[in-house]
Amino acid sequence: MKEIHIARVLAGKRKEKGITQEELANYIGVSKASVSKWETGQSYPDVTFLPQLAAYFNISVDELIDYQPQMAKEDIQKLYLRLSADFCQKPFETVLAECRRIIKKYYACFPLLLQMGILLVNHLELVKDREKATSLLKETKELFRRVKEGSNEVETAKKALYMEAFCALAENDADTVLYLLEDAMEPALPPEALIAPAYQMKGQNKEAKTVLQSGIYQNLVVLFNFFPAYLLLCVDDKAKFRETLSRAENVAATFRLQQLHPGVLAPFYLNAAHGYLMQQNNDGALEMLKKYTETVTGDIYPLCLHGDDFFDLIENWLAQLDIGNALPRDEKTIRKSMANAVTENPAFAALKDDPHFLKIIAKLRNSLQQEV
Repeated sequence: MKEIHIARVLAGKRKEKGITQEELANYIGVSKASVSKWETGQSYPDVTFLPQLAAYFNISVDELIDYQPQMAKEDIQKLYLRLSADFCQKPFETVLAECRRIIKKYYACFPLLLQMGILLVNHLELVKDREKATSLLKETKELFRRVKEGSNEVETAKKALYMEAFCALAENDADTVLYLLEDAMEPALPPEALIAPAYQMKGQNKEAKTVLQSGIYQNLVVLFNFFPAYLLLCVDDKAKFRETLSRAENVAATFRLQQLHPGVLAPFYLNAAHGYLMQQNNDGALEMLKKYTETVTGDIYPLCLHGDDFFDLIENWLAQLDIGNALPRDEKTIRKSMANAVTENPAFAALKDDPHFLKIIAKLRNSLQQEV
């Protein structure tokens, strides 16, 4: 990866000016071969020539060098996954220091900064010191703000805005969340609804099906991002709570979410268990915790995003996501987090002496002993 693009700038500016390599060489006082090597990237001009070259083309030295450290999407994916694994295997502070070094070096590569911020957010639970965790969350929020304000890519900026709001919510700063996102609630205008028929008009039915499958898949995931929160809001209305639970479980069964995407189903069962406890319904809570445990200890590893016999055309689309079809945290970290969500959760303290709950705890802890 080249970070300094002086070769491209020199060649372009020389042609704009309408001069030959030899004429430029004579002006600077070097050989034509030297200019040729500069323009092909085989070598760089001596630093003492930079002001002279910049003045000759009436540009700044910064423009001449065009220093724009950027990282390709594939490299960002690989880096994210390596660092995610490192967080699981190495001291947190060691990996954090490397993340900060990378962020500093690629401070103008906004897609990378976005993923570095997401990486840190996804591993904040590893920071045991509350004060350090709060400081790192604030640091990460500033990173998202930089991406939001600096990126020319609309989708990158939108993701950064969402993640900035996510950090604000984690800081219990409700006003900032509403300030950032309240006006962002607009009627959904899914591009898939137009892209698919366009492909169909061209006789490209497979492409049309692929687009619609990816749209269904995305909205299914979004739906199960809504259900857990809505379920808890309905705790004070038992009929609405049961109806929400029933409808969500029917959708999950229809699309076989336990195999297709257990990562979005598990939080739903967890919140359902919490909701039942708030209603003082221990049996209902235990039933939901059992389903949660069956999901997270089932045959779902190695974890990755994938299709099935219904979503049979989305593999290439999944590969194009920011970190491909991988999940945002290392598998070992995910297993531990899934177990701790029950074993270390004070919300389930009321069940601590129940024999059924103790069996659930034992099964979750046993799952941590299995090799990833």
